Amino acid sequence: MAISPDEGAMGRAVYFANNLGIDMGMFYKRRDYSTVVNGKNPIVAHEFLGANIKGKTVIIIDDMISSGESMLDTAKELKDRGAKNVVVCCTFGLFTDGLEKFDDFNSQGYFDYVITTNLNYRSPELLKKSWYIEADMSKFTAAIINTLNHDVPIGNSLSPTEKIQTLLKKHKEQFE
Repeated sequence: MAISPDEGAMGRAVYFANNLGIDMGMFYKRRDYSTVVNGKNPIVAHEFLGANIKGKTVIIIDDMISSGESMLDTAKELKDRGAKNVVVCCTFGLFTDGLEKFDDFNSQGYFDYVITTNLNYRSPELLKKSWYIEADMSKFTAAIINTLNHDVPIGNSLSPTEKIQTLLKKHKEQFE
């Protein structure tokens, strides 16, 4: 099941759910706008909208991990609701508050893996984590640069739908 950790990531989760042919769910974070803690309005409750996740593998899809607080809270909520496996996927993993909380949540079983691209700096410490997987975007980036250098429309290079469908077909054939 593809999971959106908040309303802002819903489009990404819907896209992947449709491409992978899986269910989609999302969290609505109810905030207390009358209070500010560390420059943020605190989350009062996580409301989950979606099918039952008990026993399922869930993929949390977002654009960025900054401190990681939102992703880790979402992962814990999913495990508390009975998810079998929790995988966090995002484009940019910044980990601005360090990796200790991720280590702690992983050791407690709240998530299995965090996958980020190599489109930003990743510390040597992060690269050594057993729970971390890097998605190498080098070929994709090279294809975009090549397209631009040849003055060709970039639309086809930016749309991964066909590539995802090809990978799914190969995967299905492998298990038939």
